[in-house]
Amino acid sequence: MELRQLRYFAVVAEELHFGRAAARLLIAGPSLSQQIKALERDLGVPLFVRDRRTVALTAAGAELLPEVRALLERADELRRRAHQLSGADPVRIGYVNWLPPDLITRTSGVAQLYVDAWIVPSHAQAARVAEGSLDLAVCWIRTADLAELGLTARLLGADRLYAVSTGTDTTPVRARDIAVLVDDDVTSWSSWNEFAEEFARDTGARVIRIHNGAITGPAFFDHVRGCVTPVLNSPKGQTTPLPPDLVRRPVIAPEVRWTWSLVHREDEVRESVLAAAEAISREVGDLGLRGDGVWLPSDDPHRPLGG
Repeated sequence: MELRQLRYFAVVAEELHFGRAAARLLIAGPSLSQQIKALERDLGVPLFVRDRRTVALTAAGAELLPEVRALLERADELRRRAHQLSGADPVRIGYVNWLPPDLITRTSGVAQLYVDAWIVPSHAQAARVAEGSLDLAVCWIRTADLAELGLTARLLGADRLYAVSTGTDTTPVRARDIAVLVDDDVTSWSSWNEFAEEFARDTGARVIRIHNGAITGPAFFDHVRGCVTPVLNSPKGQTTPLPPDLVRRPVIAPEVRWTWSLVHREDEVRESVLAAAEAISREVGDLGLRGDGVWLPSDDPHRPLGG
């Protein structure tokens, strides 16, 4: 029995859904299922009743859950006490919806990393770094934002966005022949709106203005069903399975890329923060951003010179 398996059990018990639990834990769904089965073998009792549609706690699982939570709280308190005794503050990192899966491994032995649980949009995470409530954040950001907030950005990830459409045609579609959604809720979708509107101006894609937060999720799929052209997917929907009546289509001429930056304050002097930033972003490479036919916003800090 391992402490991480107990954490997995507690999260699955909260979500009662292996997919959502795996997303919270930043691990693959099959790996989570295997760890839960291993824990059940070690304990000698089934913890969940599963079928194709539902997940429920067994009587034993419900009985053990409070004890597991208490044990996890004691383990967290032990870690906090150890940090206090060491005199080292953890490096606080925030994110929007994506982190490198090997994040903790990258910083092992370099810094004590604390992943902040407050999930807010990119512009809000960048502002939190600037004001000091976070040390690092993974977010989408523009060069102008970096200058205004006094931040530095390192390339950490890049998503190739695709289009979603009805039917069965999965062939590539030109950027000018798709649509892109722009939501009037700028509090939640400021970064996406800026990205989408510039993409439409540069490529001729059609802008569809919405007011229901349907940039992602089931409401997004409903918009696709009512649209005569394929619709550009957002980075928040990159790993969401599509309903059976919809298909994914590569976007070409140009390919569309969304970058993830690791940001920290430009005047940061703490060795632990700078060492963590270096370890997290080491050997990332250009992630294909220098290839021909790749589109990035004009103010993207990772856009190649002359691109």
